Amino acid sequence: MTEKPHPVSHSNSYKSKKPTIKKQKSLLKTNIHPKAPQKDDDANDLVYGRHSVLTSLESGRQLNRIWITNKLHYDTRFHSLLQIAKTKGTVIDEVNIQRLNQITHGGNHQGVAAQIASHSYQDLDELISQAKASIDDPVIIIADGIADPHNLGAIIRTAEALGSQGLVIPQRRAAGVTSTVAKVAAGALEFFPVARVVNLSRALETLKMAGFWIYGTTTEGGKLLHSIELRGAIGLVIGSEENGLSLLTQRFCDQLISIPLEGKTPSLNASVAAAITLYEVYRQRWSGKLYLGSELDSKVKELNVDS
Repeated sequence: MTEKPHPVSHSNSYKSKKPTIKKQKSLLKTNIHPKAPQKDDDANDLVYGRHSVLTSLESGRQLNRIWITNKLHYDTRFHSLLQIAKTKGTVIDEVNIQRLNQITHGGNHQGVAAQIASHSYQDLDELISQAKASIDDPVIIIADGIADPHNLGAIIRTAEALGSQGLVIPQRRAAGVTSTVAKVAAGALEFFPVARVVNLSRALETLKMAGFWIYGTTTEGGKLLHSIELRGAIGLVIGSEENGLSLLTQRFCDQLISIPLEGKTPSLNASVAAAITLYEVYRQRWSGKLYLGSELDSKVKELNVDS
């Protein structure tokens, strides 16, 4: 008898928490607005106003993204130029005036704004041909939805430093090569080609047809990294920070691989996972050279492998 009121008081306490949850949500919403106009290096890539954006489009300059109102999208001055820009990898987003006010920090945008690419993207077929011509066993990185420009920049820096031949990124739901990416890459983009593709699955198929074996990194369920012989032409897919590899991307991989973790932290930062996996690829190649008795590469000397 004494226990019967207990569930009632429990449900009452549960109900009393609802207003608190709502308040937390409203606080989060009010905090989102101030964050939108925060200034960073990518603000330097932004042009807005009809004349400025039209000039950029007419010059054929590479643009990462264009934000435009529905009315202006189909304006005769813009429509055909936007179609051309889209074929070159530019993302076209139809947005409202409020969103444009956010993007431009209250600037006189006149219904349109664009983010100028700080890097010229390479055609995927050209990237593959160039990679295969430069080395017998090329390595190309594929970023599956890396949204953080700092992560993307760090991946580029590591990949170029270790000797990879290029990077493939999707056009949508992923960071493009912005000034922040270029800054974090610390000059690596001067020597490292990046291809931006509309369809990542199709790009993986193209790589496979060109002789690349596609490895996808995953937190669990993959073959342990150190147990695989990583030879030949390799396409290494790195998943997004939040969700990892998409299910569709996983289906296009020839082999899923996992980095063994002994601690309690369940996963690694995307750029760290890329660095560890890339190092294992090149460690195996350097070890092969050493085993065959060849002279130590200068890079291996720097890593004190011969000590």
